[in-house]
Amino acid sequence: MVPTIKNAIVRGETSLGIEFGSTRIKAVLIDYHFNTIGSSSYEWENQLIDGYWTYDLTEMIKGLQETYRQLKQDIENKYGVTLQKVGSIGCSAMMQGYIVLDQSGDLLVPFRTWRNATTGTAASELTELFNFKIPQRWSIAHLYQAILNNEEHVNKIDYMTTLSGYIHWMLTGTKALGVGDASGMFPIDRSTRQYNKDMVSKFSHLIADKNYPWKLQNILPEVYVAGEHAGNLSEAGARLLDPSGALQAGIPLCPPEGDAGTGMVATNSVKKRTGNISIGTSIFAMLVLEKDLSAVYPEIDIVTTPDGSPVGMVLANNCSSDINAWLGLFREFYEAMGLHADSSQLYHVLFNKALEADPDGGGLLSYGYYSGENITGIAKGRPLFVRSPESRFNLANFMRIHLFSAFAALRLGLDILTQKEQITIDRVFAHGGLLKTPLVGQKMCAAALNVPVSVLSTAGEGGAWGMSVLASYMVNKEQQEELTHYLATKVFKDGTKGQEIHPDSKDVNGFLLFMERYKKGLPIEQAAVDHFVETGRIEN
Repeated sequence: MVPTIKNAIVRGETSLGIEFGSTRIKAVLIDYHFNTIGSSSYEWENQLIDGYWTYDLTEMIKGLQETYRQLKQDIENKYGVTLQKVGSIGCSAMMQGYIVLDQSGDLLVPFRTWRNATTGTAASELTELFNFKIPQRWSIAHLYQAILNNEEHVNKIDYMTTLSGYIHWMLTGTKALGVGDASGMFPIDRSTRQYNKDMVSKFSHLIADKNYPWKLQNILPEVYVAGEHAGNLSEAGARLLDPSGALQAGIPLCPPEGDAGTGMVATNSVKKRTGNISIGTSIFAMLVLEKDLSAVYPEIDIVTTPDGSPVGMVLANNCSSDINAWLGLFREFYEAMGLHADSSQLYHVLFNKALEADPDGGGLLSYGYYSGENITGIAKGRPLFVRSPESRFNLANFMRIHLFSAFAALRLGLDILTQKEQITIDRVFAHGGLLKTPLVGQKMCAAALNVPVSVLSTAGEGGAWGMSVLASYMVNKEQQEELTHYLATKVFKDGTKGQEIHPDSKDVNGFLLFMERYKKGLPIEQAAVDHFVETGRIEN
């Protein structure tokens, strides 16, 4: 088998997916049978600077190069060959946010990520103008808020894109974006799978008195559908990705996509009436719709699959960050005791304690709000843990309540789809970092959503693997072959059931009791936002 893979690598019969997640940059190289033959990752983190959540894009380039270097080394170690050719490449990243460049290609302001809840006025006004939900994190909301704020940089905008579009542009020089990621910049017309012309016209009329030197349709990236060719790796792009000079230019790139789209591909959830849930720094559920919703809901976003089908998306800004912070505290204690803390063991032990807890978490309450939470209307991040003297305060309940809290805001949004819109969810396919500890996160997810939850064997590779599949689809599909057919008959031809866990009735009832507490306690969280203000710190 190894000689066959080696020959495939030498001939460039491979596809590379690179994804910029919220905490990791990851690369996955697959063969034509969609098997992972090499992978690597690089950790990075967002920062709150001058009131905005952002990532240093210099760190982005460093992370991109280091991730590729590690992948190249992995291939050399396994197969004794230097990676020079790749059949196709795809780039994906966290959806939405705001990257704006001037005519020279320089950033006008630091990257404003999806995590910012600073565009409330703009999002509300645009939602009313379009009669279409515009979330705060969407690029058009960021742009219009900058206009409302009279920010000087707006007059100089030449190009506005997302993180995946920015990376793709640096590698190819092409201003392109996959329709799934583009649907988080501006509403998409489901019939044309392009930006909605009527809404573009309305926006242009709204800002006409500003007399900007640009038109919206000219600063947005061109929209591409999965399977279309979206540019080639330029000489400069090849040297950016692989400074050693080994990687050859000219490799075709597929449309860059958001992490929501790659998650749908990785879980075979692109077909109508399928759904998936991504569980990481943020948490979101995607349900591919058969029909339009009956109303505009603040909690429900309408985006698209990578092939342009409408999707009902519920996204909560916060999921695992507070859990990771608490685990970091336990690690400190463990090391203070003179012991070595192995990360995987630490998570395994503490997560499994949650299975020993009272079904409702013993009366404890947690809000893991590292940033504002749009679904519950909380504007700023204030992680909070609350208990009463009567609460059963032990480690098992403490862990369960934080895992429950990770799913709580998402559940509020999904209730709208299942109760008001009568959308039936038979099962969801789940992926993401919170599932690394076997069974525990999956069991808590099943309790929170009250549906069976399946985890595929590909879930560990996540969006980077999904992106490599999209890159493979572009060059290997048969003529006129749809993405859903390609996934069903080739990628997942052996089925997609995966490891499935059904909800336990005790856990379900416990979560419902927790949710009553969660909803009643929201004024406590709001009070923390209103009254807890950092006044500076004195550090050792």
